[in-house]
Amino acid sequence: MVRGARQPQQPRSRLAPRLTGTVEKPPRKRRSSIRGSGDSSHSQSQGERYQHFTEKTEFALKEIMSSGGAEDDIPQGERKTVTDFCYLLDKSKQLFNGLRDLPQYGQKQWQSYFGRTFDVYTKLWKFQQQHRQVLDNRYGLKRWQIGEIASKIGQLYYHYYLRTSETSYLNEAFSFYSAIRQRSYYSQVNKEDRPELVVKKLRYYARFIVVCLLLNKMDVVKDLVKELSDEIEDYTHRFNTEDQVEWNLVLQEVAAFIEADPVMVLNDDNTIVITSNRLAETGAPLLEQGMIVGQLSLADALIIGNCNNQVKFSELTVDMFRMLQALEREPMNLASQMNKPGMQESADKPTRRENPHKYLLYKPTFSQLYTFLAASFKELPANSVLLIYLSATGVFPTGRSDSEGPYDFGGVLTNSNRDIINGDAIHKRNQSHKEMHCLHPGDLYPFTRKPLFIIVDSSNSVAYKNFTNLFGQPLVCLLSPTAYPKALQDQSQRGSLFTLFLNNPLMAFLFVSGLSSMRRGLWEKCQEYLRKINRDIAQLLTHSRSIDQAFLQFFGDEFLRLLLTRFIFCSATMRMHKIFRETRNYPESYPQLPRDETVENPHLQKHILELASILDVRNVFFENTIDDY
Repeated sequence: MVRGARQPQQPRSRLAPRLTGTVEKPPRKRRSSIRGSGDSSHSQSQGERYQHFTEKTEFALKEIMSSGGAEDDIPQGERKTVTDFCYLLDKSKQLFNGLRDLPQYGQKQWQSYFGRTFDVYTKLWKFQQQHRQVLDNRYGLKRWQIGEIASKIGQLYYHYYLRTSETSYLNEAFSFYSAIRQRSYYSQVNKEDRPELVVKKLRYYARFIVVCLLLNKMDVVKDLVKELSDEIEDYTHRFNTEDQVEWNLVLQEVAAFIEADPVMVLNDDNTIVITSNRLAETGAPLLEQGMIVGQLSLADALIIGNCNNQVKFSELTVDMFRMLQALEREPMNLASQMNKPGMQESADKPTRRENPHKYLLYKPTFSQLYTFLAASFKELPANSVLLIYLSATGVFPTGRSDSEGPYDFGGVLTNSNRDIINGDAIHKRNQSHKEMHCLHPGDLYPFTRKPLFIIVDSSNSVAYKNFTNLFGQPLVCLLSPTAYPKALQDQSQRGSLFTLFLNNPLMAFLFVSGLSSMRRGLWEKCQEYLRKINRDIAQLLTHSRSIDQAFLQFFGDEFLRLLLTRFIFCSATMRMHKIFRETRNYPESYPQLPRDETVENPHLQKHILELASILDVRNVFFENTIDDY
């Protein structure tokens, strides 16, 4: 489960520090500083700890340095160097291990602790660089130990990304992970008869793969998977361990994750083009002069996944991964931005808006989900929106009910009873009681006191069609089809078609058109035409006389604007497609969109047919769609 808190501020200008320099620490607010606190008890404990390490190091020196001559001949300066290193190393480990005890939610609790941890790792990394020769000779510092320090710094940056949703920190993590590989810091681990060291190396590979996946560095991922496979084979052959099955499962999961996209974009030499689906500068349709929309901005998002049969890696399903990227901007090289002519004067000013903060929740229990919801709701700034994305199995009502309340239509299952102790007893109980971990529409009613944007991708998404807006705040629900044509059902393991439309509408359009590959030139031509379609959809929405104002309230935010235009494109495409003939094959929304002005608008239908003509797949769509209903 990914944990997070709202981003405090923009990252510093120098991006992607190299291992030849000091660690570039993420920004901290002043209150998070631990220097000059004036806490005498704190200073005393630090002094006592340092004295403890002096005594401990004296003993270690006798053990480690005896081979170089008499222990008394060691210069006092070198003794102090080893003592200081041991102290920093132990302190860094204590702080790093303490990160897991921090609250998984909330903004204020984690910032100070992260700042202290970065301070220590900055000092530790710089110290081992400056005193490498002494540490090699007197302490016996090994390359894998340097690699461990660098790996911890990479983990800090990755977790800072999870806490802030600032994609630039992924580049920071990649920088350190990549340097570990390039400098072969773990190369000597296999020569030591210590399986726990090999596991450190394997975990490093798994973490590096996650960062590369998030950065869409698929070429690097494939190389890492091959290297990891070789390492696992050697590890299991040498030590005959019990975790062989688990590591092989890691390989299978990442291999399936790489192959999840149903369409390949190819260069002229048949190499695969890596496409990114994060928000680019020209991604969302611009608001034209005269468009009257709200001023709300997306600040928080909960991305929830519980699809048992769906491809996943590191508690991140394909659907969660795609929605995660749909809610982020392209990583930005701040160093190059600041070095552009004319940028020096405004170096302290943000050059763009922040990403919305996200929680990624894989199979959360109801109590966990409600805790995170409450935390996001509490910290939501004024004039901001909370987005909830649900990709989960549907829970349907059992039997008929005399009432039709918010708990009588079922919902979605956020946790598949992963902690069942007595499965039979729970199954029998569920015959007469509602599922404990089912999220019903009524469960979200308290959070409609603030602007709420809900996306439900489930076989029972229509349960949220019966929503009631009790507090008059902007509220929109985008609901997936509850079933797909049989020809497409076999692809569910590779992710939902509905979410694919929201993440990469052109790839989804190609998939439903029966195409599995495309040349780069044609892809780019279609992308440009799709941008034109999005602009026209934006005009249809803002010029509509009968559309619910909630849609327009959200339309001022770039991310929500893009999701809404893609939703309408998805709905219009499915309604025109020849194999999508049942009502349950179509997306729906709350409030309902005026069909004749949006999803069944003749102008939009003409655009879709023209896009199909470019791809030479016009035959899979109805020509006179409205007449065919």
